[in-house]
Amino acid sequence: MSARVTSSDKIEDLFPETPVRKIITPIERLMKVETTGGIVLIIMTLAALLWANLSPETYHHFWHMPFALTIGSWVGSADLHWLINDAMMTVFFFNIGLEVKGEMTYGELRNPKAASLPVIAAAGGMLFPALIYLLLCPHGDNSATHGWGVPTATDIAFVVGCMAILGKKVPHALRVMILTLAIADDIGAILVIAIGYPSGDGINFIALGTGFALLVLINVLFRIGVRNLLLHGLIGISVWAFFVKSGVHPTIAGVLLGLSVPAKPVLAKGKLAHFAGSVGGALSGEVKDRNEQYEVFTLLKRGARESISMQERFFKPLVPWVNFFIMPLFALSNAGVEIKLGGVEVPVMGAVALALILGKPIGIFLFSLLAVKIGVSVKPSYSWKILWGGGMLAGIGFTMALFVANLAFDVGDRQDSAKLGILLGSFCAAILGTIYMNIVSKPHNETEEAKSEAA
Repeated sequence: MSARVTSSDKIEDLFPETPVRKIITPIERLMKVETTGGIVLIIMTLAALLWANLSPETYHHFWHMPFALTIGSWVGSADLHWLINDAMMTVFFFNIGLEVKGEMTYGELRNPKAASLPVIAAAGGMLFPALIYLLLCPHGDNSATHGWGVPTATDIAFVVGCMAILGKKVPHALRVMILTLAIADDIGAILVIAIGYPSGDGINFIALGTGFALLVLINVLFRIGVRNLLLHGLIGISVWAFFVKSGVHPTIAGVLLGLSVPAKPVLAKGKLAHFAGSVGGALSGEVKDRNEQYEVFTLLKRGARESISMQERFFKPLVPWVNFFIMPLFALSNAGVEIKLGGVEVPVMGAVALALILGKPIGIFLFSLLAVKIGVSVKPSYSWKILWGGGMLAGIGFTMALFVANLAFDVGDRQDSAKLGILLGSFCAAILGTIYMNIVSKPHNETEEAKSEAA
């Protein structure tokens, strides 16, 4: 009688042990620990700060090192900083879009009223920091009010890192809420930049329209059953390129592409087991005809692939690349803020810091409470005090806030003061939010959350 393999068995033990596997297996186990990615992110952040303050010239020179790609008569040029922020981070946002799509199909966001909560909370999380900044910043002839957009954005990459450090202290439903909120926040930040800090070039609506048209094409192809990954990959890269050309930050294309990927498998549950049972002879090695074995195994391989949704097939393999390569590289290239204490405008620095520390949790909490009370959204499965902790973590406004600070203020003391406020506010939001969540939240698992929802 053949050995019966159950879901609780370590199926990888069935594969032959090789010297390479003995090295790789412990590394894979370490990478699966939730806190590992967050620790790596913190190390890279500290390394960036140290590098930028010990040798600011080499730091900025390295990340702005130019490179060029030439194809025939076409020449594309950029620098390493652009490659990370506009290209690699698109993969990060693509993965976030995939995670949100899974939750919209099977998880926390499948209920429209639940899905509306993070979007409404994001609006509050942008409005209140702007109001607090305007209330506290210097007024008069030399007004700093133009920096109202600086503290409005949440840095999704660093928030993900903090939640990874907290591990099971962050309920799954809150993680989904904060991820969705941060995506809505990023879209809002782009609107803030377009309205409050328009550039001379503006938005290329022809390129943007072409990008959206290709997004529609991808969705249509998925709906009619075209699942050729090469074709979809080429169209996806084209979408990203048109977003780059349009002037809209291309990471938004990553989110929209992730949301386009189907989250339901082609084969229904149980179909693969039925097929495998009907070809037991070939699986056990009793069938000697190699051609027949090849056809059976090819069909079995296709069945196994189509029993997993494309959303899962993309999301799972991308997680380690995002956690241990893209996010650490992003932190190393973006967190290097040179700390200059000379000429600091304390009111500007304090207004930005307090807007992030206080404005984010207050706005997110109040708008969420209001949305639930008036019936637009449903109450989340976690408590309000847990939501407040999520709002505190959302006060990490690092990268997009630095970008807006560059647009809001000319190079000089005021811009440096705003950047110091961002650094101080984001650091305090991360520390205070992490401490608060460790105090008020108990470790969660899916079983406990299911029971709480049922209750």
